[in-house]
Amino acid sequence: MPFAAPPDARASLAGWLHYLEVLHAKPIDLGLERVSDVARRLDIRLDAVKFIVGGTNGKGSTCAMLEAILLAAGYKVGLYTSPHLIHFNERVRINGTLVTDEALVEQFHAIETARAEISLSYFEYTTLAALRLFAQSGLDAVVLEVGLGGRLDAVNIVDADCSIITSVDLDHMEYLGDTREAIGFEKAHIYRAGRPAICSDPVPPQSLLDYAEKIGADLWLFGRDFNYSGDRQQWAYGGRNQRRSALAYPALRGANQLLNASAALAALEAVRDRLAVPQQAVRLGLAQAVLPGRFQILPGQPSVILDVAHNPHAAAVLAQNLDNMGYHPYTYAVFGMLSDKDLAGVVAKLGNRIDHWYCAGLPGPRGMSGEALAERVRAALPATPAGGEVPGVQACQDPTAAYAAARERAGENDRILVFGSFLTVSAVMQALGRST
Repeated sequence: MPFAAPPDARASLAGWLHYLEVLHAKPIDLGLERVSDVARRLDIRLDAVKFIVGGTNGKGSTCAMLEAILLAAGYKVGLYTSPHLIHFNERVRINGTLVTDEALVEQFHAIETARAEISLSYFEYTTLAALRLFAQSGLDAVVLEVGLGGRLDAVNIVDADCSIITSVDLDHMEYLGDTREAIGFEKAHIYRAGRPAICSDPVPPQSLLDYAEKIGADLWLFGRDFNYSGDRQQWAYGGRNQRRSALAYPALRGANQLLNASAALAALEAVRDRLAVPQQAVRLGLAQAVLPGRFQILPGQPSVILDVAHNPHAAAVLAQNLDNMGYHPYTYAVFGMLSDKDLAGVVAKLGNRIDHWYCAGLPGPRGMSGEALAERVRAALPATPAGGEVPGVQACQDPTAAYAAARERAGENDRILVFGSFLTVSAVMQALGRST
């Protein structure tokens, strides 16, 4: 039930966020009519170059690289992403700095006044707050990450100057459909007629290609309009009319980061008449881009890897990244996932790379107990080769307990993989006293 009275302008950010969580009947309520109406009432106008980034996986990394490169080039940049790992403020950055509680509360109060009888979901409310803040900040560029899908996501009320789709795979199927074609159709709706439409999925669904052609978008396809090449020391980007050579590898780790970086560079090439970016800014930006929880390796021994992989496509990339790390005697997984995800698909992609699973219970209506998770992991484990050791599976109350159990067992040359839901990675980060 909604609060009888909303917080006022003096309320804390935590108070406002709690209000937003209970304000709307459904936590996810796709559709643009309500959020568009309130945006008009607020008269939100973004004069900056607007990038919208969608995709099943890779969109967070692509956003981080775009932001870092544009900042290195001297532009004023706003970045909006979701979800957050520890602090809500992580979702909204201006010129690389998290916005303050006070700035967010000011926006929430203005939205509450403007919306009147219109009910907004948590994500719709927070998206409007970010957009209004950006509109007031005199920015050169804004980078907006799609929350879910594309066609009916609140971010899609923005008329993008350049849109990027990083990958199309199966996730959020209860909202987007259960095939790549259905999901590709939903995501393709962030494209705009006559404007650059970047797709870095090497095998895009036909539905995406058809929609881009139908509306007359300027479609840039990986492998046709842009590409990358590289050796062990450096890599190069090649676009339609621009080549960037002798680039150092991105600071973001992982097998797919050159694909994400090339999408960012294609987007910048596509708008270079409005945002010129020198080569040195590309080098600096790629070296400085940071995105916690995406194949993030913590210093020290044993190796601790944090990764929010929670669908089969992301798990396949994670498996490849683990294989590229070199030899570790044992790998212990601290694993927690929400009940509506394709858990069997994720476990199958990791195969027998995990020697012992510590299954963490997660809170909330979509969470499940450690025991229930452990049962599903045991059922999903691939067959062990003849003579091989069957992976151990242990139930734990929560991610903190699971990490403590893994840490106690791991030797200094082993590795601990903390992965699955954002909730899992966030809990362990907080237990280790790490911030984003």
